[in-house]
Amino acid sequence: MPSTLEQSHRIDPAELPGEAVIFGRTAAMREVQATIERVLNNDLPVLIRGESGTGKEVTAKYLHTRSDRRDAPFVKVNCAAVPVGLLESELLGYEKGSFSGASETRLGLIEIAEGGTLFLDEIGDMDWALQTKLLHLLQDGRYARIGGREELQANIRVICSTNIDLEAAVESRAFRQDLFYRIDVIRIQLVPLRERIEDIPQLCDYFLQRLAKRYSKPTPQLTSAAVSLLKQWNWPGNLRELESWMERNVILGGEEALTEELSRQMTVANAISSLQPRIGHLQEVSRHAASAAAREVILKVLQANHWNRRKTAEELNISYRSLLDKLQDVAEPRQRKSRRDLPPKR
Repeated sequence: MPSTLEQSHRIDPAELPGEAVIFGRTAAMREVQATIERVLNNDLPVLIRGESGTGKEVTAKYLHTRSDRRDAPFVKVNCAAVPVGLLESELLGYEKGSFSGASETRLGLIEIAEGGTLFLDEIGDMDWALQTKLLHLLQDGRYARIGGREELQANIRVICSTNIDLEAAVESRAFRQDLFYRIDVIRIQLVPLRERIEDIPQLCDYFLQRLAKRYSKPTPQLTSAAVSLLKQWNWPGNLRELESWMERNVILGGEEALTEELSRQMTVANAISSLQPRIGHLQEVSRHAASAAAREVILKVLQANHWNRRKTAEELNISYRSLLDKLQDVAEPRQRKSRRDLPPKR
């Protein structure tokens, strides 16, 4: 019978989105599904690549729950979130007395994952010294606890994920080349949301239903106009960003606030994008404040922010004082000025 610790790392497949949600209708994501089906029941390392928020952890969990290891633990380690000094002891465990404060023997996450899957999230952030020990584990399946004298044999499958260019990290010697080749046996490349726009309606429905249940709220229904607007955004935060928007919709109880804010962000993004080809970086705006392009972008962002100058300065990545200086040349409409902008009465 599994221990309480092992049980806490079990995954209920019912908690995951359905295949239609995870993979949608995009050809590239369907290819991801086909690749997973081909490698389910072997122990080859898998490297899941993709931008932040594209669903790398859900993909890893899906692979685990469909494999022969489904009844064993799925143990996630966020290599970017755990301090370097702690990550080694978290992974390998340690023997009593191996260092100051080690008052008892502690199992590492490799040991807890025995028989199941070890998911190393953001592997590109792993320290070089620990990369060496991981390479040893992948080569012969053996490792040792910190302070331990004997090597242990691991029976696990290793799945890694990253949102960085590991080839570039290898080139700059931030990541071991031999480890890269060892983990990059089966590569799964996830598609950013902007490249699977046709899946947005189904993804929205899934998020809205799940979040409405979580917050005990009615499930909102998006209009076709709202869905059309959502399809126009480029989603730099991918699925995580879309979920955040749906959460806001559930809590606020209407799509009007959602569409208004999304429209504002699109106006700002488009204004800044149109400015850069003509002027270059925003730091150059101070030298071109009198140009038509500078006037256009500042006014557009001001209008999108309902003439909130501090928010406008933040989104243009310039100081508030710098924005005030530019407004003298932009000639902000009088009717939009607030009372505090007017000269004091005499």
